[in-house]
Amino acid sequence: MNSRHGEFFWLLAIQALEYTNAMNIATPIDTKSPKSDTRLGHTACPHDCPSTCALEVELSEDGRIGRVRGANDHSYTAGVICAKVARYAERLYHPDRLMHPLRRSGAKGAGQWQQISWDDALDEIAEAFVKAEARDGSEAIWPYFYAGTMGWVQRDSIDRLRHAKRYSGFFSSICTNPAWTGFTMATGVLRGPDPREMGRTDCVVIWGTNAVSTQVNVMTHAIKARKERGARIVVIDIYDNPTMKQADMALIVRPGTDAALACAVMHVAFRDGYADRDYMARYADDPDGLETHLKSRTPQWAAEITGLSVAEIEAFARLVGTTKKTFFRLGYGFTRQRNGAVAMHAAASVATVLGSWQYEGGGAFHSNSDIFRMNNAELTGRSMKDADIRMLDQSQIGRVLTGDPVALRHRGPVTAMLIQNTNPANIAPEQRLVRRGFARDDLFVAVHEQFMTETAEIADIVIPATMFVEHDDIYRAGGQNHILLGPKLVEPPPTVRTNLFVIEELAKRLGVADRPGFGFTAREMVDRVLESSGLPGYDYFLEHKWFDRQPPFEEAHFLNGFAHPDGKFHFRPDWINQPAPNKPPAAIGALGPHGELPAFPDQVDVIEVADPEHPFRLATSPARNFLNSSFSETKTSRQKEGRPEVMINPADAEANGIAHGDLVRIGNGRGDLRIHARITTEVKPGVLIAEGLWPNKAHVDGEGINVLTGADPVAPYGGAAVHDNKVWLRRDTA
Repeated sequence: MNSRHGEFFWLLAIQALEYTNAMNIATPIDTKSPKSDTRLGHTACPHDCPSTCALEVELSEDGRIGRVRGANDHSYTAGVICAKVARYAERLYHPDRLMHPLRRSGAKGAGQWQQISWDDALDEIAEAFVKAEARDGSEAIWPYFYAGTMGWVQRDSIDRLRHAKRYSGFFSSICTNPAWTGFTMATGVLRGPDPREMGRTDCVVIWGTNAVSTQVNVMTHAIKARKERGARIVVIDIYDNPTMKQADMALIVRPGTDAALACAVMHVAFRDGYADRDYMARYADDPDGLETHLKSRTPQWAAEITGLSVAEIEAFARLVGTTKKTFFRLGYGFTRQRNGAVAMHAAASVATVLGSWQYEGGGAFHSNSDIFRMNNAELTGRSMKDADIRMLDQSQIGRVLTGDPVALRHRGPVTAMLIQNTNPANIAPEQRLVRRGFARDDLFVAVHEQFMTETAEIADIVIPATMFVEHDDIYRAGGQNHILLGPKLVEPPPTVRTNLFVIEELAKRLGVADRPGFGFTAREMVDRVLESSGLPGYDYFLEHKWFDRQPPFEEAHFLNGFAHPDGKFHFRPDWINQPAPNKPPAAIGALGPHGELPAFPDQVDVIEVADPEHPFRLATSPARNFLNSSFSETKTSRQKEGRPEVMINPADAEANGIAHGDLVRIGNGRGDLRIHARITTEVKPGVLIAEGLWPNKAHVDGEGINVLTGADPVAPYGGAAVHDNKVWLRRDTA
């Protein structure tokens, strides 16, 4: 062994020791009583996370926030929140926070700005929209938003303006579609067992989500079950991440092969008598057909595909097969592959073969989004929606802005945009197309933001936005079961405005302020949403803080039948005709290679399979201290994450002459970039992991990891396969 490699393996040992000494566990935030000169405010975390934590916020007499804690009396949050939200004051009072409306005064992206008044900013946005509509039609304007806040009023009011003005529609594909589609293909609805049952189970299978980093409350309840019941924790993922380090059984699969593992587990269940045939006869559509189909899906077959050993697959199958109360907690990460909907459907099917749904602490859970039954029709202006207006795919913004006729639905160009709650110049796939599109001289862009993001940097008008403690809103969870109020707790800076304010003011200038849904304050709109949903009003929530919407046990566990018309769990999905939470409109139709989707759960290689020219599979997994592109501006989060790096297995590093800390170049047909190497046994050979999401400018050459991700849609209903990339790797010699 040469000195370079000896030094390298010594470094690995030190890293492993550091990780052992700093275990990544769910850690309660200090719940000491606030200081005598502070009081507690109650709200909900607004960020794009399934947990939607109930929060307690220290409020000082001078109107500032202090520490943020998880609410102890909330049965899901249970006093535990992530560290990045606990230090939210760092974000709220950040010296770089946007404070004034700005007009671009130089070339796009040159960073030259002129401070202007709010009236001037809104007048110029409205004028640009009017000009674009007169020149190119109403569809030339594309309001673009996503989940920078999950509050209904501040997030979704932009849709009301869109429908009132007949602007281009927004197909929100980027995050949830493959997961939601796969789960509803199986169950007919997006709900499942009470997620608090994870604390009352005998086995928790955390599948495809790094919960320690991204959904800390999953770990709260899983560890509770371990401590109180001796429950086993199984983690299935593509690398040895912080959640893996908490597992009793850790299964690291190759990216895009989760369906193969699920099929092999079901094969063993039928083979060894773990399958609950009586349950399936009552609740499933074709168990006999499934059993026949799975005859050849052996552990040996799956081992070749997944990279697991036969022994690992057999042990996992035996554990869940002999543990009636097994809770399958199914995440989003493993569905962000081109076969992601198939993988989700297959994983959910395991719980049905085993009959796990029958037991408290058993079944499969992904999201509770369908339990809340909240009416957003007035909020989003649904009565004004015109089905003939085109829908543009948010994931394909690069293709839209560079004139791709398919992405544009064979209609005219987009020449004006209002962007709220998202940062596409950083987070969208095919970044080179995105940047080229935003650089167009004929494109007007207004960005409403909290910081000068990379999207704001290339805008024409930038206007400053409030943060969640500075406005009223209502939230509903996905990973739990509560509707939560987010009341205004502190005054915003005097020159900063809410999303709702911007929409209302533009409606006045664009002549639609008299249309349905306009003219209400945020608090009034919250009340109208709640009243139309048959829920208690704002004042009730102000007193009680949240409302538990969890269905009864029989409904949550589908003991009265699944939500398909036949009442059955569907092993045989109708991939292109079945309703789903975010099915593309008929004008778009089924997407991706839907003709290749299997009749039963199966491994289908519509993924970017590694080849001799691209021998590595790259996933862009989330970092613990960032949330999408949020928190990447805060000092503590950046210090904790260090710098952009790509994780490389030692064998791959040695084969390519790469040492820890070297600059490497990775690329594919979409582009290439330089990034520092982190050599670690936490990834398997042939797999690269780039945790993020770092701003592009944080990378060596100003181009980030989404240069390498694709925007081709996941079959059958769309989505972005950001963890599904074949790439080449080499040591940079420049």
